[in-house]
Amino acid sequence: MKRVLVAVALLGLMISPALAQNVPELPFESVPNPLKLPADIHFGEIAGVAVNSHGHVFIFSRGGSAHGPAYMATAAQLLEFDADGNYVREIGKNLNAWSYAHAVRIDPDDNIWVVDKGSNMILRFTPEGHVDRVFGRKAEASHIQVPPDWETQMARKFERMGVAIEVPEGINPRNPLPVHSDNVFNQPTDVAWDSEGSSYFSDGYINSRVGKVNARGEWIASWGSLGTGPGLASLIRPMALPCLRPMKSMLPTVETAAFRYSIRMATTFASSQWMCR
Repeated sequence: MKRVLVAVALLGLMISPALAQNVPELPFESVPNPLKLPADIHFGEIAGVAVNSHGHVFIFSRGGSAHGPAYMATAAQLLEFDADGNYVREIGKNLNAWSYAHAVRIDPDDNIWVVDKGSNMILRFTPEGHVDRVFGRKAEASHIQVPPDWETQMARKFERMGVAIEVPEGINPRNPLPVHSDNVFNQPTDVAWDSEGSSYFSDGYINSRVGKVNARGEWIASWGSLGTGPGLASLIRPMALPCLRPMKSMLPTVETAAFRYSIRMATTFASSQWMCR
């Protein structure tokens, strides 16, 4: 077995230089400062970038409107630029849903979708910049009472106060495992659509599931849960929805922590999985 592995390794070393010589050179033009910001607006961490049918660029940044304490401060700002990189507008300024930017997407009708990981909300803006769909709900002011934080936080607080308490081993933000509820997210990460206009939400950091609503915005179903076996996931992040023929409404998701790539039929929720380490 060792001889086979050594032979494979040597073959890889011999093939790699040959393949490298055949890599085509990709021509490009460097454009410094392609997006022109006003003097009083600055980018924070860029959580998402999307482009609509007119070539306008949408940036979902963790900055701009950032305020509050160092822990759990608001950090989300949605900016639009035209095809030449000129600043157009800020969308949703001072919106209640802004907490911690995660993703922005443009659907086939040029609606603007944003996923906010901190507020557990997913919003749809019209092309004019008005909110017309809201999914999820922002937690109340105290995060201590909001699963999955409360058990971890309270146990550690009592322990620091000297109160005799048995802290469960391996305590983490998913202890106990979250209970799924329709249209209630826990640190969602992305949104995508199928050829029939249905929307799919990756409720990824804590709930480890994918939710589906129909074209009217009505909740249909969700699937997935924390784990490493069939139908289970750990951290679900980016999604894409190619209109595959003849099999339409196929949903690929990337599960980063589980190193698994899954394709699920959106209509039947059957799951086909393979490892992609």
